Amino acid sequence: MTDITTIELKNIDSDDVSDVLVKVEKSFGFKFGKTELKDVNTFGELCDIITSKVQGDNSNDCTTQQAFYKLRNAISATLLIDKNIITTDTDLQELFPRHNRRQKIAAVESELGFKTKILRPKYWITGTLAIILIASFIGLFIFWKVGLTSLIFSIVGFNLATKFANELDLQTVGQIAEKITRENYLTARRNPATVNKNEIAQKVKELFSKDLDLEESVLTRQATFV
Repeated sequence: MTDITTIELKNIDSDDVSDVLVKVEKSFGFKFGKTELKDVNTFGELCDIITSKVQGDNSNDCTTQQAFYKLRNAISATLLIDKNIITTDTDLQELFPRHNRRQKIAAVESELGFKTKILRPKYWITGTLAIILIASFIGLFIFWKVGLTSLIFSIVGFNLATKFANELDLQTVGQIAEKITRENYLTARRNPATVNKNEIAQKVKELFSKDLDLEESVLTRQATFV
């Protein structure tokens, strides 16, 4: 095949794909065998393997809806507000004002039992650190001491920026529910011993789309990795 779908997937860095597969394992609660994926050529084949490996009794209910209910209950319990006023369109800026945002989100995450990872540093901070990181690699070949110092500074800077991030990466409660479903599929379900086999391939597609910055339309069953 030589269509645009094949070309886009072929150009994805293999390390980036590996990072997404680690998230798939965490979300769906299994581990790939060491050689299990060596003969996988298409995105459809990958989804079939993932679906077959996810354990649990099949149940045709919506995990995203269940994730929303869990999230709504956690927000209501920690922020002490009526859960009935929380909808999928509720603005996160209103629930988590800037002055105590990290503390409130941490409380909600504690109630949920997992991290939502919805905070990011300011773009200008990550942009500046990225420039310093690139410059440090160049500097290693010219003035290695300066380059090494810059490299350490950028790495420490990224860690601190992430630790103290206070910018919301999403806008609504519904968007958090969708993120939870992608990244914590089994935990998001009312009964983690059950799964909805019919929606797993779509959740895998959403994970790949978000993490690799691809349009979902690119991720057809025929899209190839090799």
